[in-house]
Amino acid sequence: MDQIKTLQALGLFDARVPRYTSYPTAAVFSPQIGADFQKDALAQLDPNDPVSVYVHIPFCERLCWFCACHTQGTRTLSPVESYIEAVETELALLRGTLPPGLRMGRLHWGGGTPTILPPPLIHRLARAIRDVFPPAEDYEFSVEIDPTMVDGAKIDALAAEGMSRASIGIQDFNPEVQQAIGRIQSFETTRACVEDLRTAGIASLNADLVYGLPHQSLARIEATIDKTLTLAPDRIALFGYAHVPWVAKRQKLIEESALPDNLARYHLARKAAARFVDAGMTAIGIDHFARPEDTLAEAQMNRRLRRNFQGYTADSCQTLIGIGASSISRFPGGYVQNAPATAAYNQRIAQGSFPGARGVALSEEDQLHARAIEALMCEFALDLDELAIEFGPAAHDLQPFLKAIATRYTPFVRHQRSRLEITPQGRPLTRMIASVLDQHVPEGMRYSRAS
Repeated sequence: MDQIKTLQALGLFDARVPRYTSYPTAAVFSPQIGADFQKDALAQLDPNDPVSVYVHIPFCERLCWFCACHTQGTRTLSPVESYIEAVETELALLRGTLPPGLRMGRLHWGGGTPTILPPPLIHRLARAIRDVFPPAEDYEFSVEIDPTMVDGAKIDALAAEGMSRASIGIQDFNPEVQQAIGRIQSFETTRACVEDLRTAGIASLNADLVYGLPHQSLARIEATIDKTLTLAPDRIALFGYAHVPWVAKRQKLIEESALPDNLARYHLARKAAARFVDAGMTAIGIDHFARPEDTLAEAQMNRRLRRNFQGYTADSCQTLIGIGASSISRFPGGYVQNAPATAAYNQRIAQGSFPGARGVALSEEDQLHARAIEALMCEFALDLDELAIEFGPAAHDLQPFLKAIATRYTPFVRHQRSRLEITPQGRPLTRMIASVLDQHVPEGMRYSRAS
């Protein structure tokens, strides 16, 4: 309890800070960095370095109330088919701009609900992507799967196109919790989906769970975890529910009085984490877990763990090319987000222009701070001498930041000379500690909870 009081005194239960899946964060993206920057960055890529490709499918047959992603509801395939045509046009623009010989190391379909696509559209999209981005050696293809929006035919189509990892959204199996977030999904439906994936030869399975949901309790989240573990996932992402109704209007449908309070939310996260570790999984960063033989655990052990818009990753590609509405590309020199609204994205594509609508160019100082924040988020440690190997003497300009962190967050950090380490007890503070290095916090910006 003394530790909880100390964490509370440091502001853990009140702070709202970025998740640092990028730095600078998307909150500071500007329309001054858009399609022209995007085109130039694409043309300047080194064809010898494989890239990651992310394709956003923004459509859902049902809009889950807790979700803050860029999505839209549809009951027909007509807008989906039109959207795939626009994506094909964007791919044609990319083909005419990318340097010859560029290959794809990773491919991820996210959403929305990628499994809203019927088999013919799955085949059509996958082949259009490969026409522009031939797979590199050790290529991986992952897809976000909604168990209520998939069947054997769709899974077989994805497997035929090379899907090697499935990421299943679960959130919570309790019926009252599901009712409160507008996502009804039985354990039986989820288990049947997993069985179909295994039958199709998909060996790698991710599962997404969420803590801090309305009506969630320690007993309920433990029951959800027990059921999830019977599915034998290779990885778990345990996200804290971000209640941001000023951003995601649909979250106004969630009864705020039913949300766990700050202390209950903290205990939900700790209980879940302990349960996964007890089950033999390795804790990865602040909110992921993986079986020891999984590539994510190996990446952490070998200090190759990275962080991007999907969370923690073993992906070593330096460039991420985002395709589709709202997708964000990461280039060596900056970030560019495609027009977020599907209509605006379609309009830009129809005009024959790249869809980049806003972004940020990275200065050398930004790149230094980005790598330092990523080191804290991935390794809970920052060593300026190691950073100097990549950034030179400028790395030691961060020493005042380390001293500020050590002063503010004692006794949860250890600071000696040019190295700072977050203790195991201090890891709930990681996002707050990383935010000390953030030099791009917009005034009045409201982020999600740190806890």
